[in-house]
Amino acid sequence: MIARMKRIVLLALVLAGCSRPGPEEHYGFVALLGRDTISVERVTRQGNRMTSDEVDRFPIVRQRHTEVTLGDDGTIERLVMDIRTPNDSANRRERHIVADVGKDSVHLTKSGGKSSTTWNFAANGGVAVPHVDQMYSLYELRFQEARKRGAAQHRAAGDTVMQRQFYIDREFDRFPMNHGIVKLVANDKAEIAHDWLAGTGEATFDSSGHMLTYSGARTTYLVEARRVADVPDIQALATQFAAAEAKKGIRVLSVRDTVRASVGAASFTVDYSRPLARGRTLVGGIIPYDVVWRTGANAATQFTTSTPITLAGLQLPAGGYTLWTVPRASGVELIVNKQTGQWGTSYDRSRDLGRAPMKSETLTTPVEQFTISIAGAGADATHGTLAMEWGPFKWTAPIVVR
Repeated sequence: MIARMKRIVLLALVLAGCSRPGPEEHYGFVALLGRDTISVERVTRQGNRMTSDEVDRFPIVRQRHTEVTLGDDGTIERLVMDIRTPNDSANRRERHIVADVGKDSVHLTKSGGKSSTTWNFAANGGVAVPHVDQMYSLYELRFQEARKRGAAQHRAAGDTVMQRQFYIDREFDRFPMNHGIVKLVANDKAEIAHDWLAGTGEATFDSSGHMLTYSGARTTYLVEARRVADVPDIQALATQFAAAEAKKGIRVLSVRDTVRASVGAASFTVDYSRPLARGRTLVGGIIPYDVVWRTGANAATQFTTSTPITLAGLQLPAGGYTLWTVPRASGVELIVNKQTGQWGTSYDRSRDLGRAPMKSETLTTPVEQFTISIAGAGADATHGTLAMEWGPFKWTAPIVVR
């Protein structure tokens, strides 16, 4: 009898130690660039497992099915992802990714077509996390890991937690492990910066640590993502996105364009990116007041003149420059900078040739795509106008050929 009771007690202790995972959580994320949907994701989580079905167009349409296994500390131990790029060539359309993440290393295999490539990365003491630009379940996991580690180490608001990141998508195959930093802002907020992100992303959380929103307002992406309970039909969206891409081609987020013009003996080129308004508030919104703007997107706006000119009253010798602008509540300022070839986040005030006001007016018909133009003044071979138009605004500066 006593022996039987001991066995019952032992069995009860064993069963108590085998805690069942909690109930399944079902939710998703929707990311918008202005009014345009960039990615949609359906997520299921239970215990230490997460499953995601996602479609994004950033700018290429990709559909993903992902299964993640987590450790007790919230770190990713294994990731398996199948990626379908519907409009790619047949040998590149399907890709299978397996990442086994150890305490100090990542074993990553990418297979597709008839080839398979394996990478072994050393994490050098850092916690390794996967990076996919528009997959917000992975952002949630890395924020949760960093916040949990920060709490265990008694980090205060304003402290940072370091991570190492590896890359999933094909265009990053040549990249080594890079760095990421999560800043613990407050109980319900955190920020992220990493080697592939120009700027700082911001996230908010509920009291259970679920990521509610992610904002790219302080990055070059400008994407806004939110958690949703009711997720749209992923397969239907994937079919819709793929059909639109097949018909119209890849919709580059901010296409690069070149303006070539002449005024009298002077020849000009403007090389710049042309973002779309997408229903967003431009000046005072995604283009903040009193902050230097790259005057476009991505790389800085490049300007060349073949002969000496005066632009907005500034004397420019023949050569290359970059054009920047500072919108203000009272008007807009043009900056001509002598540095060229840089990214749009690399403005160096010490290289300014000068600053001057531009004329600002409101258009009756808004312009959807940012447009820069140069026009001569009819028969006058020495005068012209540089114009910048986007949404409701038009900024102009006079050109005089010297």
